[in-house]
Amino acid sequence: MICMSARDVVESTGAMLLVEGKRPLAGEVEIDSRRVGEGSLFVAFAGEKVDGNSYIDAALDAGAAVVCASVEPAQATLEHARRVDATLLRAEGDDCEEFLLRLAGAWRALHQDWTVVAVTGSVGKTTTKDMLRAGIATQRRVHATAGNHNNLIGLPMTILSAPKDAEVLVCECGMNHKGEILRLTRCCRPTIAVITNVGTSHIGLLGSRENIACAKAEIVEGMEAHGDIRPTLILESGGDFTSFVSEKFARPKGIDVVCVGSHAGDILRAQDVTVGEESLPTATFVTQDGWKKTVTFSVPGRVAVSDALMALEAITLLGLDRDMALDAIATMPPTRMRLSVLHAVCGARIIDDSYNASPSSMAAALDVLSRMPTRGRRIAILGEIGELGQEEKRLHGYVGAYVAAKPIDLVVFVGKDAAREMAEAAKTMGLSEDAIELVESVEDVMKIIPPILKDTDTVLVKASRAAGLDAFVRGVVA
Repeated sequence: MICMSARDVVESTGAMLLVEGKRPLAGEVEIDSRRVGEGSLFVAFAGEKVDGNSYIDAALDAGAAVVCASVEPAQATLEHARRVDATLLRAEGDDCEEFLLRLAGAWRALHQDWTVVAVTGSVGKTTTKDMLRAGIATQRRVHATAGNHNNLIGLPMTILSAPKDAEVLVCECGMNHKGEILRLTRCCRPTIAVITNVGTSHIGLLGSRENIACAKAEIVEGMEAHGDIRPTLILESGGDFTSFVSEKFARPKGIDVVCVGSHAGDILRAQDVTVGEESLPTATFVTQDGWKKTVTFSVPGRVAVSDALMALEAITLLGLDRDMALDAIATMPPTRMRLSVLHAVCGARIIDDSYNASPSSMAAALDVLSRMPTRGRRIAILGEIGELGQEEKRLHGYVGAYVAAKPIDLVVFVGKDAAREMAEAAKTMGLSEDAIELVESVEDVMKIIPPILKDTDTVLVKASRAAGLDAFVRGVVA
């Protein structure tokens, strides 16, 4: 909920004031006119499929106090705003994205009592964010990014929707291009930041892993102290870009850097990591001050331990109790479409990891499938990985080779050229042709797999979002 005068909105965003009304702004900021209520601020994005400017009158009728247009409003709309005593603005440069960022930045500046934790990285952002929320919630009022709304629209909406009594904000920061995290961090002004890892996601857009590391490192540009808590960046000690980010970006800005992992010198480390039934990991967490605790996670895969290390160290920096936080993190259920275990109508177990993919997360998901006990077949349905650019052929080949090294009974590669590359690599590395299916679409998968599924089978579904393999999960799950 946001409470500001229309004049303050104009001053903080640079928007043009077209009509000044007296309706008080004391409601939610909305980008969907159907959600507008009394006192709301409606931002009319001109989207590719839907033009929010076509719904300005509907927003005014629903009680919007302030509406920000991204085109010149019709005279009738101006008169409508005057008639209902609402304020009508036009975004500077007709850029509603920048309008939202500026507005959220101003709202953040008015809430110096908030402590903000920001999370970015190639993979593991959302799970780490959810672990932070679960752990912090045991002791503080926390508001976190919903789902994966981590872009130049989602992050400001997270800030603007924070409840009045929020004490800690957890902001997930995603990016596709250089400069985007810079805009996000300057908006949310975190005190603690986490970079989960530097992988190959978006390498087709950024050109190299070093460029990806530079883009992730932009997070330090907006960091600031909060009371006694110094601005601190948390990194994984075993990451091959940890020193690069620390020495080139963080420390020159006066940002403290702490490392977690499995090394003896880490401020927080995990030891005796094992993976048991259902691929659920167990680990002992140890700190330099002698604290120790062993837990088993509800989230499958060893990667859950790495994500938990990041989250727990951030929680420790907030001055919160580690035991309470780690218990909450360990019992947290998997995030939807991220290694969540479901059951098909026929009884087969479905590992739904269909939200997104990178080469490293594909390997981690295959590890989970391989280690999960099953009375029947292990089946992998793997779609193409997006945004790999010139590395597409090589990295998809690595995935295919990795599949061949795993105890998998049937693999379905979904897509075109990149899927064919995975299939060829798998065959080259020794996977039987009888164990490989190559299809072009999720519709093809639906024709092949559901009729042969048995209640004893375990099926991994993994791909980039564009592959649409979540449709398969919806089609077979009870």
